[in-house]
Amino acid sequence: QVQLVESGGGLVQAGGSLRLSCAASGRTLSIYNMGWFRQAPGKEREFVASITWSDGIPTYAGSVKGRFTISRDSAKNTMYLQMNSLKPEDTAVYYCYRYGTRSWGQGTQVTVSS
Repeated sequence: QVQLVESGGGLVQAGGSLRLSCAASGRTLSIYNMGWFRQAPGKEREFVASITWSDGIPTYAGSVKGRFTISRDSAKNTMYLQMNSLKPEDTAVYYCYRYGTRSWGQGTQVTVSS
């Protein structure tokens, strides 16, 4: 099994930045792409960004493109999400996801105040 642990969430003012981390442990020998999703209160979980683990190619949702940057450190089995120019509508619980094993982290709360 694979365990995913997110960290780095918090409260920030609009226009501010946060950096999320997702550390993978357990059976991580197989290479699978990973991604970030988020879920705001009363809304469905939505895709934010993903990255190919082998060569680091990112994909972004239109709502975050140009503001968020996804990256990974293969040696540390860790994925990151740098979030800049945050908006109140970015407020949500952010989850990391590992494709292939369909593993989810427990989520980390991001709150952006106006």
